[in-house]
Amino acid sequence: MTSLIARRRFLRQSAVAATTLAAGPALLRAAGSPNSRLVVGVMGLGRGADHIRALLQIPNVHIGYVCDVDSGRLAAAAKLVAATQAEPAKAVGDFRQALADKAVDAMTIATPSFWHAPATILACAAGKHVYVEKPGSHNAREGELMVAAARKYQRVVQMGAQRRSWPGIREAIEKLRGGVIGKVLFARTYYTAARPSIGLGKPVPVPATLDYSLWQGPAPERPYVDNLVPYNWHWRWHWGGGELANNGVHALDLARWGLGVEYPRRISGTGGRYHYRDDQETPDTAITTFDFGACGATFDHSSCSQRKPEDPPFVSFYGEQGSLALLGAGYKVYDPKGQVIGQGTGESGDKVHFQNFLDCMRSGIKPNAEIEEGQKSALLCHLGNIAYRVGRTLQFDAATRKITGDPEAEALWGREYRPGWEPKV
Repeated sequence: MTSLIARRRFLRQSAVAATTLAAGPALLRAAGSPNSRLVVGVMGLGRGADHIRALLQIPNVHIGYVCDVDSGRLAAAAKLVAATQAEPAKAVGDFRQALADKAVDAMTIATPSFWHAPATILACAAGKHVYVEKPGSHNAREGELMVAAARKYQRVVQMGAQRRSWPGIREAIEKLRGGVIGKVLFARTYYTAARPSIGLGKPVPVPATLDYSLWQGPAPERPYVDNLVPYNWHWRWHWGGGELANNGVHALDLARWGLGVEYPRRISGTGGRYHYRDDQETPDTAITTFDFGACGATFDHSSCSQRKPEDPPFVSFYGEQGSLALLGAGYKVYDPKGQVIGQGTGESGDKVHFQNFLDCMRSGIKPNAEIEEGQKSALLCHLGNIAYRVGRTLQFDAATRKITGDPEAEALWGREYRPGWEPKV
């Protein structure tokens, strides 16, 4: 009973704290009353199909548009909506058609990450609230621009850090805040997978089902090759940020949240592409370390080996009086001898995070993974990738939010854009 009362108090306090943005006291502009129907467009229909499934479970939501540059995915998504929703969604190849429709209240963005910031900024400028998948930005400069756009247009922008809304994870963070393991000193985060080689790409004609020009969008043009679309862009610096920006952002967001920190002072990253000789540029195995001064964190990933029989938790926190591990949708607390002294779990999946987004659209309060908070976590990934690429430890000034004393590293803060696609706020 005590745990339940404490958890309710934590959630109430979180809701009260959320009513004011870090940038100032003004509330976000709400989209309607609690019972009003919200019209949503979904952009990017690979992961976006999961967005559709979650949204279809929530009352008073109408999926007005599905948007994708692949006609096959577009048709499949329209069929998915039609199976549940009485009124069909409009299927369009160019998401800007949805932005031009004043009836649309929000866009959800599940595109490749090089599209996240440009699409979010355009959507905010068009008066739409935005749910954008992680990492939310391709580079550090884009994160700054996304926050600026959310503030300028007073839009609710939620990043897809779903665990921020999972009750069991929220309870775990409450436990840390309450001192269950004493002062929290370090967080170790892990990700393993058994990804195969992506091979060596060959130039081939663009498939008739794909608008490759629009797929590239803001990224400077490159020739089409057969091992890039729909997923392997993750592993090329031109388009993606490797495993650190793919799954690392989830883990490091939890680490930063649990440690109660914002910006690191030193960042290092080491590893390599060890398993295969192919077109992948990002490391398949690496350890990235963040020093926050009073505490630290690491992200340890092994994308091409699941390291059986090891089974590390997604995130472990180490304190003066024990440790706490985040496992799936829940957690376990251990005493200094490794004995379990507490545990909990709760709902997981996408629905609860979308519900939080939609509730905040109606109320104007700050969502659980508001874009500024999300981009603090994404910045860790961008800094880790920069440290890996330049091959040395970075020094970071939290006051100015800039890399210091390293012009080569500083040059990787942003990127070049395809003419006409430069994000502007």
